[in-house]
Amino acid sequence: MSPFGRTFADGDRLEVAGAVVTLKINRRSRRVSLRLDRTRRQIVATAPSARRLPEAAAFARERAGWIAERIAELPAPDPIRPGMVLQVFGESVRLEAGQGRARWLEAAGGEPHRIAAMGEGEGYARAVILMIRKRALAVLMERTAHHAARLGASTPKVAIMDAKARWGSCRPGRRGDCGSIRYSWRLALAPFEVADYVAAHECAHLLELNHGPRFWAHVKALVGDERPHRAWLRAEGARLHAFGG
Repeated sequence: MSPFGRTFADGDRLEVAGAVVTLKINRRSRRVSLRLDRTRRQIVATAPSARRLPEAAAFARERAGWIAERIAELPAPDPIRPGMVLQVFGESVRLEAGQGRARWLEAAGGEPHRIAAMGEGEGYARAVILMIRKRALAVLMERTAHHAARLGASTPKVAIMDAKARWGSCRPGRRGDCGSIRYSWRLALAPFEVADYVAAHECAHLLELNHGPRFWAHVKALVGDERPHRAWLRAEGARLHAFGG
C-alpha cells in the first residue's frame, strides 16, 4: 500500500475543488507536477512513474486552492441560442429561430450570414452545430485540395471531428491510397487565416511525418510565418472549446 493511501493507474481521474484531475505518467519528468489543460477544462497531475501516482494525487489535493483559481479563469461555456452573432471563418453569422430543417442563409441585402434552426436548448444547439460542421467541411476540403496541389501531393480524404486534444490529424497515403486528414469542426470558429494554417500544417504531413526543418519549410511556403496562427490557437483554443457548453 502506498504511504499516500490507495494506488492509482495512468489515466485515473479524481475530483478536486470541483474540477477533474487526470493522473498521467511521464517517464521523462523528474518530479510530480500540475498543469491546466485549457481545452479539456481539467487539471493534469503528472508523475515520473506509476509508483508516484498516489503522490501526484495527494499533491493535487494539497493545491486545491490553486486548482480552483485556474479553473475559474477559464472562459465560461457559451450556450448556443437565437440572437447570437458568431464569427465563422472570420465572417459574422447571426443565429435565428426558424422552422423546418436547419439551413445556412448567405449574406444578402446588408444582412450577415444567418443560420436558421428550430427547437430550443440542446436540440437547437445540435442543429446549429450541424450547419457549422457542414461549413467547416466545405471550406477545409477546398483549402486541403489547394495546399496538397501546391505540394504536389494527392488530395486526401477530409473529415470533420470533435476532438479536444488536437485541431487536425493526418494519415499520409500509401500504396495508391490518397491518405486522409481530419479536422476539428471548431476551426470554423477561428479566423480564416488560422484555419488555413492548420490545413497547410496537416497537408505538410502528407510529405513529412515529423516537425523537422523540411516540414516547417513546407508550411512556410504555403502560408508564410506560422507563429501568429499558432499563438492565436494557444490563446483562444479554450474559448473555442467552450462554445456550446
